Amino acid sequence: MTLIQLFKNLWPYVRPYRWLVVLALVLTFVGSLTAQVNAWVLRYTVDEINGLVEAHKGLAEGINILITISVILISKEVINSIIQFGQKFYGEKLRIFISKDLAQSVIDRILTYRLAFYSSGGNQPGKLQARIDRGVESLTRLVQNFFIDILPLFANSIVALIMMFNANFYVGLVGLCIIPIYYWVSRQQAERMSGTRRTIKELRENKSQGILGILESIMVIKSFIRENIESEKQMDLQNSLTDAQMRTRKMSFIFDGLKSFIEQIGIVIIIILTAYFVLDDKMTIGAIMFHILLFNNVSAPIRQLHRIYDQMNDALIYSESFFDILKADHQIEHSGHYRPHAIKGKFEIKGVNFTYPDNERRTLYDINMTILPGETTALVGLSGAGKSTLINLLDKFYQPDSGEILLDGISLREYDTAFLRENIGLVLQKNHIFNGTIEENIRYGKPNATFEEVQNAAKQTYIHDQIMSLENGYNTLALALSGGQQQKIAIARMFLKNPPIIFLDEPTASLDAVATEQIKNSLDAIKKDRTVIIISHSISQIIDSDCIYVMKDGHVVESGKHEDVYHQDGAYKEIFDAMARSLNIDKISKTLD
Repeated sequence: MTLIQLFKNLWPYVRPYRWLVVLALVLTFVGSLTAQVNAWVLRYTVDEINGLVEAHKGLAEGINILITISVILISKEVINSIIQFGQKFYGEKLRIFISKDLAQSVIDRILTYRLAFYSSGGNQPGKLQARIDRGVESLTRLVQNFFIDILPLFANSIVALIMMFNANFYVGLVGLCIIPIYYWVSRQQAERMSGTRRTIKELRENKSQGILGILESIMVIKSFIRENIESEKQMDLQNSLTDAQMRTRKMSFIFDGLKSFIEQIGIVIIIILTAYFVLDDKMTIGAIMFHILLFNNVSAPIRQLHRIYDQMNDALIYSESFFDILKADHQIEHSGHYRPHAIKGKFEIKGVNFTYPDNERRTLYDINMTILPGETTALVGLSGAGKSTLINLLDKFYQPDSGEILLDGISLREYDTAFLRENIGLVLQKNHIFNGTIEENIRYGKPNATFEEVQNAAKQTYIHDQIMSLENGYNTLALALSGGQQQKIAIARMFLKNPPIIFLDEPTASLDAVATEQIKNSLDAIKKDRTVIIISHSISQIIDSDCIYVMKDGHVVESGKHEDVYHQDGAYKEIFDAMARSLNIDKISKTLD
């Protein structure tokens, strides 16, 4: 991304606050004039006092000069303080407002993307967070510093250069010639460091993702006593990051020294040149200090070029990935406009093939199914068979590579996505619990539900009594509950939603036997007159299904009712017998007898 592209992308976020920009420009112009006052006052003071000394006059004659310069300098400082306050305050205000808008826009944007976005292009949560945080930080810092540092410095430099030329063409020419040399050196510094900066960016993203991975996997790490291995992984990343940062600093120090040398050469030339003009009686003594101070004003922004380039390069590097997130239009979730008065729940899957993003191996092959409304359909198969993937397609989280999925005779693509999901209840093996109270988590299924409705949903999942036994009841933080209790809350959330279509992906996997039976009874009640698709390793839930589809390696290999499929002596019989053996059915039946 070039600097022009950066400002073009950033302008829509600056435009709403253009009155702040205008105010900053006015303050900058006034500040650039007041910044030259010291040079004028110093020349006037030196020349006037030198004249008094040569005329052998003392303090009595010079008191007016002291009063005059005191008034001018104090007034200048008062004005300058007001200007600097305005620049800093309004610059910070602009930064805060733009930071808010950038952060909110990227959140609003990523919420519109399909799931494929989060499983492709290295968009893991830790990396995305690093890109967003660093992008917003570098962009807003650039905007703030542009109006607080960069713009005032360059305005001062231009005004000082004009004054130098106005006072003496040759001295002004020296100041002008230093600028392109300094700029060229700073440009070389930026180009040589850009590659290392990209490396630092990638390492920071990997470090952020690594830390997030440790926090998410801490129980597994400790159970296998692998703290040392994880520590070494992070140490390798940290060492690589440290090496890249040291290379950056080393290069920066070398170029800073070179630029300092160039600046001092300019000062030496100006001192020699102005001294020559003084001796040639073409300048006053005060003009020496006048031009040196003006040259300092000219070189001040040049001395800051390395810092400005650092900020610009950071902004260019991080804004590139930040705006990639904002402009991933191809990842926007497709939504049709079809919104029927009611959904019956008949799914027809015709010749569907599917491959996950960034995955070379196909997941589903030529899937053909008919899921009838008001019936319970079970998807059975070993792990990796494609069962959960199929549910992801039916919930429109992903689009098939080819083939078609119909719901009540209409292509799923034509359905309004929000309307479709409003009519689907999804319970996963491990459901997400939000950072909030139990009531808030259950109410997520229906935000406008009454407290009585929330309680009824909890009662249906047999967790109401457990909630009431807690000190804070429904105001207890949901994350403080056990895994099984959290699963019940997730199911209660679905009960509260009360949709005509239900997808159950191992809904009771993390529950104990009693809780599983309770939930099964609740699910049996809610299944009535609904289309239910269930993935389960529970024999009872599979047997109760109206239709069973057996999947293997992404293919549908068998289908029908339990008795029919079992007697085909295929994959289903093998899986079912393995389930029965794992439950030790023979011993259980003897015990019951």
